[in-house]
Parts: sequence; C-alpha cells; structure tokens
Amino acid sequence: MLSIHRVFTFFALASLAAAVTSNKADHKLHKRDTLPDFAITYAPLSYLYSGEKWFPSDITTHLANVKPEVNYTAIGANGSVTLDSLNTLASDVYLTASDGPILDPLDGTPAWLSSDYGIPNSDGLSAAPGLIISAKKNSTTTDVFYFYFYSYNYGGGVLDINFDDHVGDWEHTMIRFVNEEPYDIYVSEHSAGSAYYWDVVNFSGKRPITYIAYGGHANYVTAGTQNYTIALGLISDKTDAGYLWDMTLNYRGYLYDVDANKFTAASGAGKGATGEAGETADWLNWLGLWGDKEYPDGFLDDIETGQYCIVSECHYTSGPTGPVDKNLGRTTVCENDDDCTIFTNINDLTEQS
Repeated sequence: MLSIHRVFTFFALASLAAAVTSNKADHKLHKRDTLPDFAITYAPLSYLYSGEKWFPSDITTHLANVKPEVNYTAIGANGSVTLDSLNTLASDVYLTASDGPILDPLDGTPAWLSSDYGIPNSDGLSAAPGLIISAKKNSTTTDVFYFYFYSYNYGGGVLDINFDDHVGDWEHTMIRFVNEEPYDIYVSEHSAGSAYYWDVVNFSGKRPITYIAYGGHANYVTAGTQNYTIALGLISDKTDAGYLWDMTLNYRGYLYDVDANKFTAASGAGKGATGEAGETADWLNWLGLWGDKEYPDGFLDDIETGQYCIVSECHYTSGPTGPVDKNLGRTTVCENDDDCTIFTNINDLTEQS
C-alpha cells in the first residue's frame, strides 16, 4: 500500500507535469500567433525622397524625448512615458517635445526629431522599426496595414512661410487581401489618401512600389510632383526613388481583432521583434496625440519662427493620433468609408484635403 506521503508526492508530480505541459502548449499557441505569410510576401517597397531631412523614427526613442501634457501643462510625477505606460494616459494628452517649441525645423533640429539613425542602408534596412498590423475582416478578407512613424512632419512653405509643421507623424499603406491574394492598395496622404486596384501599380517582383514625400511623408504610387490642397493649394509634395526602405527587415507585428477591438502581439523582425518580445500590445489602444498641441495664433509673435495662421492654415499644427484612429475596421479599402474611389490608373490625380 502506498504511504500518504507517497500519494501526496505522486499528485504533486502529476500536477507539476500538467502545469509544464500547459505552459508548453501556451507557448506553442503564442508561437502560432504570427502574421500571415502574404503580409510579408506582398509588403510594399517604399522610397524616401532623396533630399529627405526627417527620417523614420523608433517610437521608443520618440517617447524618451517627449512629455505628456494637457493644455500645455505637464502631467504625471516624472513627466516620462513608455510604451508600457502609454495606454494609462487619457485621450486628451499630447506627447510634447521636451526640448520646447521647435522653432525652425530647417536649422538646428534636435537629433531625435531628424532621426538620422533611421536612414535605410543600401539593403533598405532602417534601424527604426515599422509596424505591420493584420486585421482579418471575415473568412475571405484580410487588411494588412504597414505603418510608418516619423518624429517630425515638415509641411513645406509658400513664399518662405511654412505651414503644417508638427511633432509626430503617422502614415500608412494598406493592402486588402481576398482569399490570401492582394486585391487593392491604399496609400495615406496627409489627412486623406488614394486607393488603386492591385494590378495597376508598379512592382518589384511581387511587391508594390510606393514613394514617400519629402518632409510630410505622404505616400504615393508614382514618383514626381504631387499636388494637395493645404495652404491654398500652393504646396506640392516631392517624391523620387531616393532611399529604399524595406520594412519587412525591421518591424513590430500585431494582429487586430476587428470585432473585439483588440490588439495582440505577433511575430516581428529585427530590432522590432526584440523590442516587441518584452512589450504588450496595449499601447496601440491609446487615442491621444503623438506631438505638441497646436500653439495659439501669435505664439512668440514672430512670422518666421513663431505660430501664425492664415485662412485657417497654421504654421504649427497638433500632433497626430496613432494607428488605432485610422479606421482599421474599415469596410471599403479607404480610410474614409464615406468617400472611396478605387482608381484603375496610377496617373489619376487626386486632390487631398
């Protein structure tokens, strides 16, 4: 007959074995939470402008150089924020540059804003991880978002007067897959964007080619001069095949459950994967602003470096909201479901607002 001691020992070992098995199963389950293969196979190859001055930024570097503010007043005990603490902040918080107002982005911009470390090398690898988010819509359709982040947006100038400069800049490309095959592509352009049927854009192998505009980082499917309506229609975007950026070499990967409005971490690559391994996906739910709040008209009272607004267009504008606010659950391929045209020719011109 087994002694009571032996019985307890047996059950203890059995429980331990079950726990180990369960942990292994959970680990394997987590390993299966990866981005679909087609998200990488058909990922865009993007070209930054040859004269770019504000390069891709690492979101963790950005957070290390901003402080949370509400109505221009710092909040929190130490004024710092991390990815782990980001979603504890309210949606009215602005991540404001710790250096103070960036008065002249063309002269003496702090290193973290210009993000030279993010310049891609000859292989297209940037040290600044991008974001890839896969959002399955139904049994046949999946939208994959490729998010680009920059610590500064330079809006450009008219007659030496600048408009739409702001700290923080989120842009994205989205590809809609039907039965795991690409069907449409959408490229964000400031507060709007353009959509195209898949087979009409240009490719390198299976991957579409996109171009990222100088300073403001809008995305286009052609190189050259691109028009949009900010500042009375007098500012144009400039694109060319400057620096090749292949986001698949370095990114954080996530899955987005449209029905539950929930993000989970998936497999990343390079530095993005290393960082993601110690992070949760909760930060993606934050609805606050990734830059300074728009300054009042007349701030510093200097037309060259201070705040001014002309016909509702201002020199300094507020930082942007993050990926969660870009209609990841969209029904159409466009960010704005109420106004979506899918072009059949990449030479179609669209005015952006």
